[in-house]
Amino acid sequence: MPEEKRLVGAAKLGDKSAFEELVRRYEKKIYNMGLRYTGSEQDALDVCQEVFLRIYRFIPQFNEASSFSTWCYRIAVNVCKDVVSRRRSYMETSFDMYDDEDEAYELEVADMRFDPADAAERKELVEAIRQGIRMLGHDHRQIVIMRDINGMTYEEISRCLNIEEGTVKSRLARAREKLRVFLCETGNFYASKQSKELERGSR
Repeated sequence: MPEEKRLVGAAKLGDKSAFEELVRRYEKKIYNMGLRYTGSEQDALDVCQEVFLRIYRFIPQFNEASSFSTWCYRIAVNVCKDVVSRRRSYMETSFDMYDDEDEAYELEVADMRFDPADAAERKELVEAIRQGIRMLGHDHRQIVIMRDINGMTYEEISRCLNIEEGTVKSRLARAREKLRVFLCETGNFYASKQSKELERGSR
């Protein structure tokens, strides 16, 4: 985008207000990525701080032939890997998902706040999803977080991880299938609407 390119150019020349605007635009996404990887708010804040310190340090060397967002995400992925390798934290997950057309949708769970029995089942489902995400191998977990939780495009993921888009799609399909099987086997994936959505996303 022209405005972002202008900000990047100014930041490379030492314009602090331009850099601050770039931070404002990306800090929430970087924080969310750190939170999903580490499961810790404090670790997510540490990830944010480290990511933007690295960006500030290396932005004069940034090659504008690639997109600034991809560069940011690549740095964030590397920082998250460093944090996760030091701290084996529990991961959080959300119900925000993205289909193969980049359309956002939710794994719908009915409002069960006023039915204690249903609320207990809903809590069990949420915990099962968390467990399912945790049981995925690093490569598959990473893809699910980047695509289904952070909503990154296949192209962005491909560039961040330096792998082909076809590899991204195949890893994502396997990860979603493993998660679906895990939820079915634990008896926590029973709503027909949810099943259709996840099956549609795994294709």
